Amino acid sequence: MGEKRKRRIGDRRDGRRLRSLDPLNAMVPFIMKVKSDASNYFTDSVEITEIEKYLRAKRQQGYHGIGMLHIFIAAYIRVIAQYPGFNRFVSGQRIFARYDFEFVMTVKKDMKTTSPETSIKVTFDPRDTVFDVFAKLNKEIEKFKDEGDATDTDAAAKAFMKLPRPILKFVVYVCTKLDYFGLLPRSLIKASPFHGSVVITDLGSIGMPAVYHHLYDFGNIPVFLALGAKRKAYEPGRDGTFKQRKYMDYKLTIDERICDGFYFSQVLRLFKSIVQQPEILEGPVETVVEDID
Repeated sequence: MGEKRKRRIGDRRDGRRLRSLDPLNAMVPFIMKVKSDASNYFTDSVEITEIEKYLRAKRQQGYHGIGMLHIFIAAYIRVIAQYPGFNRFVSGQRIFARYDFEFVMTVKKDMKTTSPETSIKVTFDPRDTVFDVFAKLNKEIEKFKDEGDATDTDAAAKAFMKLPRPILKFVVYVCTKLDYFGLLPRSLIKASPFHGSVVITDLGSIGMPAVYHHLYDFGNIPVFLALGAKRKAYEPGRDGTFKQRKYMDYKLTIDERICDGFYFSQVLRLFKSIVQQPEILEGPVETVVEDID
């Protein structure tokens, strides 16, 4: 999204400080100092029979490889374009509105235990459609597969790991303190897989169920979304016969300090509704809502 307002004292390179929060909400990060104190866990499932029909049709139209992951990401973007509070983060015991929509994912070069993996960070526009998501995500994944360990994240990790352990420990300590005060260099924020809007892991791609993943205390990612494998269920119909349906489970770990419970309920309800209607993701959102001051 980029910075739309003039940067003020107290703002960070990746977000602006929210100054009009209710006093109690502003005080919460001083009570719950780390994410492990403030993690809420949410699980839900979505019936995907019709969604799979939609995806098959899109593949026939030339979008080879489009899947549930792209729908979930596009739906998430659509939600935070309308509920920007879900794109906030806590850092230095202050609450910030993030400038960009940054999604972090771990990818492997090949589906082998010995194959290298890395974290990629993809920045999306709030008006991106599911087709934009498909193109941007595939571009980053193919770039990693072609170039191997040439990502910014791996380059930074390699540089740090050349240091002796006591020095590395001290460097990480310094980075943590710089991050606390909003002074971490922009280059490190860009390379860091611990700074972003959300981490998404598609465990369904390796046949695993969704898990509750912890949030990292280092960095400022407030949400971890895990998608599980598709499953079948037999459910009774009104006529008394059992019908087969297909579901996908997903789990969220959320830093509760960024929003109140009612706000979260609206976000999660809208998120599921959009996932179940992927056709609305083919066009851009009409209005992008800006967070409070």
